[in-house]
Amino acid sequence: MKPVFFVAFIGLTTLRAEAQEFYQAKDLTAENLFTVNCEGPAYDKHGNLFVVNYQSDGTIGLVHPDGKVELYITLPEGSIANAIQFDKKENMLLADFKGHNILKVDSKTKTVSVYSHSDQFNQPNDICINKKGQLFASDPNWKTNTGKIWRIDSDGKAILLTDKMGTANGIELSPDEKILYVNESVQRVIWAFDVDDAGNLHNQRKFFEFSDFGLDGMKCDSKGNLYVTRYDKGVIAIFSPQGKLLREVQMKGKKTSNITFGGKDGKTCYVTLQDRKGVEIFRSEISGKQFGF
Repeated sequence: MKPVFFVAFIGLTTLRAEAQEFYQAKDLTAENLFTVNCEGPAYDKHGNLFVVNYQSDGTIGLVHPDGKVELYITLPEGSIANAIQFDKKENMLLADFKGHNILKVDSKTKTVSVYSHSDQFNQPNDICINKKGQLFASDPNWKTNTGKIWRIDSDGKAILLTDKMGTANGIELSPDEKILYVNESVQRVIWAFDVDDAGNLHNQRKFFEFSDFGLDGMKCDSKGNLYVTRYDKGVIAIFSPQGKLLREVQMKGKKTSNITFGGKDGKTCYVTLQDRKGVEIFRSEISGKQFGF
């Protein structure tokens, strides 16, 4: 019986040790490889991590698993990206806040084109995409602390969904794509909207309100929990679909700007930090929503 007990004890100890590795921040890249606009991490189907503004604004960096970074593409003069998504053809879609566009980077040729433009755009900030290929974009006006939400259909046409927001920033769809979450950085509120089959928004309601620090990018895991970057606090706040704060993950830097899921099992969280100008990672017990299907 003693050997069996010993093995069981070792097994329990190992499980506890592995559990302790979850939600512990570690460096992926070195500091100062990106600019202060380090943002928009995105993980493609081939296991590549991309982050905007590598070495200089207006670029996209390809981050390797060992933390080394190389230049993937330089955008046309006058464009600076803030967020990345991929369409079904693996083309890269970018929120170009300086050029007031949504850009498309061809997956085969790396040719950059304007996917969507509207003179009514303030500065597209963050984007998410559904299975139909519809983009949802936050569009803040930082001078007036107001904002809009847009839907960009697969033909590139921009549809204004609401112009009654505060400084709209982070934006994310639930795994079933029936709820759209949008946060307001200055007002420190996360809103939830019902999304109908056409991609229109209904039933706006307050999901959570904070009393301090800012809000930036957000992502959902495969169980519908929402991961929110708390800018200046340096944590990732994780909420249940019911709006209950489950935990906060302390990062090493303070200016957490965005987050995405990746890795072989989809449970590695990649976080961009604008004060450290690089990427940190931590492990989650749950995979990202795109790995849950």
